[in-house]
Amino acid sequence: MTDPFDALREPVAPVAPDPQFAARLRARLERALLDPTGATMTTATARPDTPATELPLRSLTPYIAVDNARAALDWYVRAFGARRRNEPIVMDDDRIGHAELAIGDSVLMLADEFPEIGLLGPKSRGGVSQSLLLQVPDVDATVARAVELGAELTRPVTDYPHGRDGVVNDPFGHRWMISTPPPATPGPAGLRHGDVGYGSLWVPDVERAAAFYETVLGWRYGPGGGSQGRQVEGLTQQLGLWGAQEHRTTFLCFAVDDVAAAVERVRAAGGRAQEPTEEPYGLTAMCTDDQGMAFAVYQGAGREAQAWTSPGPGEIAYLTIEVPDSARARAFFGAVLGWEFTPGRVQDGWGVLIGGEEVRPMTGMHGGHELSTVVPMYAVDDIEAAVARVRAAGGTATEPQRQPYGVTADCVDDQGTHFYLGRL
Repeated sequence: MTDPFDALREPVAPVAPDPQFAARLRARLERALLDPTGATMTTATARPDTPATELPLRSLTPYIAVDNARAALDWYVRAFGARRRNEPIVMDDDRIGHAELAIGDSVLMLADEFPEIGLLGPKSRGGVSQSLLLQVPDVDATVARAVELGAELTRPVTDYPHGRDGVVNDPFGHRWMISTPPPATPGPAGLRHGDVGYGSLWVPDVERAAAFYETVLGWRYGPGGGSQGRQVEGLTQQLGLWGAQEHRTTFLCFAVDDVAAAVERVRAAGGRAQEPTEEPYGLTAMCTDDQGMAFAVYQGAGREAQAWTSPGPGEIAYLTIEVPDSARARAFFGAVLGWEFTPGRVQDGWGVLIGGEEVRPMTGMHGGHELSTVVPMYAVDDIEAAVARVRAAGGTATEPQRQPYGVTADCVDDQGTHFYLGRL
């Protein structure tokens, strides 16, 4: 019989880097070398939502033996939200010689028991001999789901100085310490270069939109910049509505340290930018990227009071920037705003970072769309009630679905504007 470990070995095949990635990296290195004050080169780590097949192996990867690998694969998917990574290797006797799962930003390898080479699971050996530490966003929900699916609770979820955790033994005998770290210390409240300072929902009929979002999100309004504008009041975020627009999107205004320099970068990257003008909130330039997406950059006072941090009800929790060509968009906004990108949870999806930290509000990019469109996710306390309000106001909404990052619903307002709802 073939040794399952021998079956895993494959020759190393070097792959040429993506040319656009190589060009961007070369440009960053050149800027760092030419900057007399020096520069920080950040190394982005894989996010928990990186596609399973693209997830890199860490320095240490757990490799466990179980008494029923097929059942274990199903159980870890259901209990821990694992994602299958490639097809299992099945041996001649129908045992699984090797299988992989992606859990968060890590990989778990497993195989059926092979007593002939000393590979036995904990139940066959008479008990647990090690623990597996799993960090999750919601330890209470994960432990409860594991117990519901047949795990043995050996230590209830409890708060500790290092975080909140609980311990279960899975149905195959392995001990899991499931933990949620303590909340991170809040970072600086002020807007950083590249953060969103203002968002305006572009709609065909501003009066209909104002009524719809008042019903769904409880928005209240003050006058905007002209008859087509409305300013949303009572939020920590700066949001507005703008009517008479055929393309339904969210127009974004980004904070920059130097608006004149940002305008030059827009033009150098293939976009268009008007000359900056003085507006009540700061020096502002209207721009269009090299794929037709309208946006603005501004340099203004009072940025400390305008930061978009933890969203409250009715505020934007996440932005998805849909673009035709994500490689072009990443190159453009990397050059203009200093954005960095990490692989996302879906094909051609990307998380957006500034200096290794999330853009505020959290932002993602997704390629392959006909037009560039910014789709917001609004935070709500009661998503079932919010979905009912969407439908009552003439829009459409899917049933709320649990995702790895929370409970969401996919919605369209009564004028065809796409948005999401997310439970806080």
